[in-house]
Amino acid sequence: MVGKVSNFLRIAIMKKPSAVIITDGLLHTSDAKTAHGLIRGTERFTITGVIDSLHAGRDAGEVLDGQFRGIPVFPDVETAIASLTGLKCAIIGVATVGGVLPAHFLPMLSTCLQQGISLVNGLHDALADHPELVELAIKNKATLTDIRKPKARKDLHFWTGGIFSVTAPVIAVLGTDCALGKRTTCRMVMSALQKAGINGQMIYTGQTGWMQGIQHGFIFDSTLNDFISGELEHALVSCWKETGAEVLLVEGQAALRNPSGPCGSEMLISGNARQVILVHAPKRKYFDHVEAWGTIPPLATEIALIRQYGAEILAVALNTEDCTTEESLQFQRQLSDELNLPVMLPLEQGVEMIVPLIQNLLQKPRP
Repeated sequence: MVGKVSNFLRIAIMKKPSAVIITDGLLHTSDAKTAHGLIRGTERFTITGVIDSLHAGRDAGEVLDGQFRGIPVFPDVETAIASLTGLKCAIIGVATVGGVLPAHFLPMLSTCLQQGISLVNGLHDALADHPELVELAIKNKATLTDIRKPKARKDLHFWTGGIFSVTAPVIAVLGTDCALGKRTTCRMVMSALQKAGINGQMIYTGQTGWMQGIQHGFIFDSTLNDFISGELEHALVSCWKETGAEVLLVEGQAALRNPSGPCGSEMLISGNARQVILVHAPKRKYFDHVEAWGTIPPLATEIALIRQYGAEILAVALNTEDCTTEESLQFQRQLSDELNLPVMLPLEQGVEMIVPLIQNLLQKPRP
């Protein structure tokens, strides 16, 4: 099965359309987490550049994490179009509060459409709701793709209990807050499992996962509440049946106790995730960095809460924002001792330490 997955990815890579990402002025911020994911990797597009006037002339990977990736940052759309050949689409690479399209993006989007370049949008603010963009798209034979457009009722699934037929372990990658790297950690674990010969598959629950080419999932925050549990179950069961997955990894959203969007219990209950990888930023004090939203509770209490749901913590993964290298290593040692759990530094050290734990999990009989 792993061989079949690899062949599929090779075929997909050959057909990937060339794309630029628009983040103008936001590339260095957590609002550009969609762009960050695409810069790190995607099987759906070939990323050939980023448009961001603040960081023009630099490499996008260098801005992101100091790693050169050969993705130039252009000051404007015109320069990008003049510099790149075969450009097919432009991707809105930001995820703003409330999913609002930044007003200063509109002229850039119009310029793209005038050149016949299609647009891909993961915001709640749909491009199809902007008449001037629709008119330009039609006139120039370009397309508007609004990923967060809600599904029609006929296409939604209600929870059935079919998840209990799945014999593969379901592992949820949850976090203590938003924008911590849950999707990135999830994707890295999937890749590590596949490299170890284990057919691990990922369920996306946000727009960036779809943009990265993950095949099974749904957009959590554009789904009617009554059908979230069913859409999650349908994605898990379909993925398991269609890929023969030995391990199913679910991308978490927000956090169990984030008041702006409490989320996670659905993965544990409706998705029957009995294991959790928990992502945490030890230096982050408030939910979404907003003091009025409340202080993030201690990590140990989040672990205790997850255990109340009947799930076990496989490992903790640290987001080391605002940490020096020494501080990151110190937090790793300290939390590992305090919690008696493996603690990963995904971006600094990778996630390979989780592989033997999952291998041991596969050897245990499923309840």
